[in-house]
Amino acid sequence: MILRDNRIIPSSQLIINADGSAFHIHLRPDQLRDNIILVGDPGRVDMVASYFDSIDYNVSSREFHAIGGTMRGLPIMCISHGIGGDNIEIVITELDALANVDFKTRTVKAEHRTLNMVRIGTSGSIQEDIHIGDFVIAEKALGFDGILNFYADRDKVCDLEFEREFRRHMKWPQTWAAPYIVDAAPALVDAIGRDDMLRGYTIASVGFYAPQGRMVRLRLADPGMNEKIEAFRYQGRPITNFEMESACLQGMAAMLGHNAMTVCCIIAERRAENADTDYKPHVRRLVETVLNRMHDYRSLNG
Repeated sequence: MILRDNRIIPSSQLIINADGSAFHIHLRPDQLRDNIILVGDPGRVDMVASYFDSIDYNVSSREFHAIGGTMRGLPIMCISHGIGGDNIEIVITELDALANVDFKTRTVKAEHRTLNMVRIGTSGSIQEDIHIGDFVIAEKALGFDGILNFYADRDKVCDLEFEREFRRHMKWPQTWAAPYIVDAAPALVDAIGRDDMLRGYTIASVGFYAPQGRMVRLRLADPGMNEKIEAFRYQGRPITNFEMESACLQGMAAMLGHNAMTVCCIIAERRAENADTDYKPHVRRLVETVLNRMHDYRSLNG
């Protein structure tokens, strides 16, 4: 449950830099935009921002790189979150604080501000009919990182029936973090998703290698994990792809009252054991598509 009392948030719990910016992402409240593109790679922020008509700021701190401006009259920003759910938890928490916490009084604002966040990422397909260059929306995201389990009321935003069926099918080990499953914001999915995008069930893995069934030098705890994932069906639909951030993004956003979704470009086919390292043209096409549809969505909805 979101805290809406008049408590003063201690400086140790929300660190604010001397210049009035959020501790990790180094953005001030006046630099926040309601329409946000999220990407993993800091270098990809410049590519997204190349479609902006004007740029108001360009801020970098660690893996967090943000550029804000306008695109055909729409205030917009792009920010990188690095790799993994732990990083994106930081970014979403601090973006929400910029929107809904008064940095001077350290109290929650009386009026809630809603953000629209679309993550554009890369991913590996699990099913043999999903190919390199395809676009997949994480209509439901399965978090293997366990982050949402540290928050009260996570059950209110999670698909509990899906969780139970998935754990039972996988014979989920007690030593692994319990998976959580969160829907993307339906309004954003409807606005961004068209016939050129598949609506899928996406796993947000806690790592890139063993947690996605890759074996280099260390043995896997469950060598048959990917085969079980491939065979699983929920309401007749399969799990489509692996990435690493969608579930935490969508779960945090849902709990905080924001709209969020993830759409990924497939750059590897895990079943066929193929990968494409020259995937940037596909990602650029996805960026152009998302920006155009996000602009139309906000133009229609004010």
